Amino acid sequence: MIFCRVSSYSTIVDMTTSSEWVGSARYASAGEFIRDTNYIDDRIVASADKPTVEQDNRTLWPVEPHRYRLVAARACPWAHRTVITRRLKGLEGVISLALAGPTHDQRSWAFNLDPHGVDPVLGIARLQDAYFARSPHYPRGITVPAIVEESTGVVVTNDYPSIVVDFNEQWHAYERDNAPDLYPQQLRAEIDPLIRTIFTEVNNGVYRCGFAGTQDAYDAAYARLFTALDC
Repeated sequence: MIFCRVSSYSTIVDMTTSSEWVGSARYASAGEFIRDTNYIDDRIVASADKPTVEQDNRTLWPVEPHRYRLVAARACPWAHRTVITRRLKGLEGVISLALAGPTHDQRSWAFNLDPHGVDPVLGIARLQDAYFARSPHYPRGITVPAIVEESTGVVVTNDYPSIVVDFNEQWHAYERDNAPDLYPQQLRAEIDPLIRTIFTEVNNGVYRCGFAGTQDAYDAAYARLFTALDC
């Protein structure tokens, strides 16, 4: 499905079936696309010395160098922030990086940029294998970014907002000298509303266009997106 802006005219072109999965997004069978935001919300924190299940059923995993692999894809804008944050904080030497190829089918992101199509650290051909290692019948989208435990091949989290916050706040013992604070406490009152607006109107706005189920839903999403971009 393609969307484009040409003067004041826009149209929706259906290039797939309404039941096809792309990441965590499904083409809406009718009406507006609604994002599934139920991610695996485990956290990696400096206060944990072993994986610990909290009362809310989240697991807190310990900060430990060479334990985790960040899985991203350059084609996915949701993954960019994790790759950028890892670099700015100087964590390349303690958290390894896997890059999936730019395209995927219904089964998930594939490591088709690597020799023989297999990630050299995790030993898997598709990211879905890490999700199924955690839950054999994982029911949701196989998304990037994701953090995978290298020794077990189990996905730890795919909660992209928490991943970048934890890179910024929990890995101080391993970050580079003079690493920037990317989420300063004194600026959060300004940062948080801006992040919500960018997510709601721009980041997710593109998906509302691309996965709209009807022309009317597409037109409404298109107008909303470019209203935000033109501000």
